[in-house]
Amino acid sequence: MNAVNHPVSPVGTLRWLLKREYWENRGGFLYAPVIAGIVSLLMSGIGIGLGLFALHRAARDGGLHIDGENVNINGLDLAVLTRDISTKDMADLGNGLDLAMVLTSSWPLIVLAFVVFFYCLGALYDDRRDRSILFWKSLPLSDTQTVLSKVFSALIVAPLIAIIASSLTLLVFMLVLCLVVVSHGGDAMQLIIGPANPISLVAGMFVSIPVYALWALPTAGWLLLCSAWARSKPFLWAVMLPLFAGIIVSTTKLMHLFDLTTGWFWQHIVGRLLLGAMPGMDLLYRAGGEPKQDLNSIVALMSPAAQLKSLAMPGLWIGAAFGVVFIFIAIRLRKRAGEI
Repeated sequence: MNAVNHPVSPVGTLRWLLKREYWENRGGFLYAPVIAGIVSLLMSGIGIGLGLFALHRAARDGGLHIDGENVNINGLDLAVLTRDISTKDMADLGNGLDLAMVLTSSWPLIVLAFVVFFYCLGALYDDRRDRSILFWKSLPLSDTQTVLSKVFSALIVAPLIAIIASSLTLLVFMLVLCLVVVSHGGDAMQLIIGPANPISLVAGMFVSIPVYALWALPTAGWLLLCSAWARSKPFLWAVMLPLFAGIIVSTTKLMHLFDLTTGWFWQHIVGRLLLGAMPGMDLLYRAGGEPKQDLNSIVALMSPAAQLKSLAMPGLWIGAAFGVVFIFIAIRLRKRAGEI
């Protein structure tokens, strides 16, 4: 019988390569952000429990005050404590809830930064170290497809999974707050769901994926370049080269020749090469050029419209262009890769 060959399209090949990367790195891509979210919820639960214990004790001892009068109640009744809450206090409550949800849900995203950093650093180096590159080169796969699958895994797949874990963490945390409020005589719609903006925060996370991919591109490209080039200890090469460059620039005052400060070099060169994989870094760079942020503007930075404003930053596109160059060099190096 004659076997029938069904050629696989480039899109199909990339899809299988992405599955391979996920299967081989499931611990970092999936388990790490999920565990981080669970730990964050446990820590938040402990904090809420301690806070409730302190409030209950203050209520029993008459340490709570409403309108300048002592309140001494048997336990804690949120309906009594919030019956005269003002509009401004309600707005401050909403901002505080939003900030608390952002902080609680940020744990999976912090873990994402480490996962992407070390994944890119070992993506091409590990294939040469364990000689599996000989097997992969024997398959009908181009080096461009292989490297791009690792780029997509680091900048699209891993962030998507981490943001799903972060969103679930945020929603579970809000549910816990609602249960606490209801169990103490309060109205969850009035005190939690109404003032807070969980839908906007979650939507902002998902909208930030393309922004993150572009912002982290120079970091991912640099790490992949070092992974493809270094014969040993890629971590030292990837980290020490930018740091030594920053030290040399700082000691020689080289940036003064271009009417720039050494701080600019550390921020836009060293920082972009080493810290670009941290989610939300583009917001810090954007906020650094604006007036001092208050609570309202910090929460507003997380909205979908605010996330897309980062696409107007020239530094984002300049860094992305350098990232593409780094990835191109990494592809060329992998084509000539031999045994270590």
